[in-house]
Amino acid sequence: MKAFAALLDRLAYTPSRNDKLRLLADYFEVTPDPDRGFALAALTDGLFFRLPFRRILTDLLGPRVDPVLFDLSRDYVGDTAETIALLWPGGRAGAKPPRLSAIVEALQSAPPAEVPALLANWLDQLDATGRWALLKLMTGALRVGVSARLAKTALSEWSGVPLADIEEVWHGLRPPYGELFAWLSAKGPRPEVEGRATFRPLMLSHQIDDKELPSIEPKDFIAEWKWDGIRVQAVHQGGERRLFSRTGDDISGAFPDVVESLPEGVVLDGELLVMRDGEVAPFNALQQRLNRKTVSGALLKSHPAHIRLYDILLEGGEDLRALPLVARRARLEAWHKRNAPRRTDLSGLIDFTSVKELEILWADARETGIEGLMLKRRDSPYIAGRPKGHWYKWKRAPLVIDAVLMYAQRGSGKRSSYYSDYTFGAWRDGDAGEEELVPVGKSYFGFTDEELKELDRWVRNHTVDSFGPVRQVEPNLVFEVAFDSVHRSTRHKSGVAMRFPRINRIRWDKPAAEADRVETLAAMIVD
Repeated sequence: MKAFAALLDRLAYTPSRNDKLRLLADYFEVTPDPDRGFALAALTDGLFFRLPFRRILTDLLGPRVDPVLFDLSRDYVGDTAETIALLWPGGRAGAKPPRLSAIVEALQSAPPAEVPALLANWLDQLDATGRWALLKLMTGALRVGVSARLAKTALSEWSGVPLADIEEVWHGLRPPYGELFAWLSAKGPRPEVEGRATFRPLMLSHQIDDKELPSIEPKDFIAEWKWDGIRVQAVHQGGERRLFSRTGDDISGAFPDVVESLPEGVVLDGELLVMRDGEVAPFNALQQRLNRKTVSGALLKSHPAHIRLYDILLEGGEDLRALPLVARRARLEAWHKRNAPRRTDLSGLIDFTSVKELEILWADARETGIEGLMLKRRDSPYIAGRPKGHWYKWKRAPLVIDAVLMYAQRGSGKRSSYYSDYTFGAWRDGDAGEEELVPVGKSYFGFTDEELKELDRWVRNHTVDSFGPVRQVEPNLVFEVAFDSVHRSTRHKSGVAMRFPRINRIRWDKPAAEADRVETLAAMIVD
């Protein structure tokens, strides 16, 4: 546990992606099994303990820590696990820290009634960093800036095995990944996952620029609309049906309606959408179903999911990825005509004879609620990653408004001491006729580390009220906010919600009174 705690601590305070990769690779190199396997599972959301940890921690802290002191400390520190780790009355002198594997195995097998005593004993055996890491592990909220893909990338760099090969076996394996580490260490064969519903890394595109547009020839390329959903891979193999996100996360639990009708022996690439009466619903409708482990019957009915298919990767045990795109498209069309699975259709191809025609279509894309265009070489094989010269995306330009900072919240990990999460608003007429600000979005990126420090100072010097880790500030600072689209929303007081808002620049020069109004955002909605 000591090595795992040190790893998390260093990851939390290491902003560089390359440095994080080196830390992970070093850990995998020197840490024995099964500890490194359980650490990998923790970093990639492969561990989930179904226990009421909030109640357990509350009961443990009650006789040990004054509740007022805890609340004040939590507000200052900004992180619950770190606060408990620092306030815990202290470990036993000379106590030997437990192994990570011993903790995980005990939590997986112990009756719930025994967990509080186990946790108290472990907290007593660990120092402050170890206690913090233990609590992060148990609650599943590591927040150290490591995604599942970054962890798998570290495995690739450490072992020399291509990332695409690791991703293709990943979903056929379970913690603590003994087979995986044996293979990556050249001490065992590649894990056998043939015939199982595993993820195949997606082929991605490049944003096209003005210099590349003239090279687009109709005889060499096909064109498709770029639909405003999320890219997915649908798989039915070995009796298993799964739906994966573009990063290989299994999202099947939230979308049982689109995987249940897939015939056996197929791997498909497409766009996940919500469809109502044959029309694509705004992205906000799809967002209601994302990030859920399960979905209610009411939501299944009100927000019906649909996959618009782009490509076919495997069919009946035959790997089609080496075929040119036009051959795969023909196979996809034939497969879909034979099977016609519910909640799917094919992404239509756009006829064009010149780039000028595409420019006209692209210019009208926002009016039709579409993200833009996709341009793909007819002879392109399906290559994992983002190979150059094969596929291009031609996204519509982002929308931009000026909004006023209203609230700031402390971040997590290395940002836990900074006010780095910002809620901003637009003006509208209040009930009494005066202008009021209402929230229209929230973002925590788009600024440099130096700008973050400057914003943090501004927030602290212009706070008018606080609510735990959140501060309300004087409505004087304007952000130029870029976003992909805006949708109606009953969940927001303003009645609108942005998609992918990011802070484009800080308008220190602009008076807040000159920021945009809610009506400006509402006028950008495409129904």
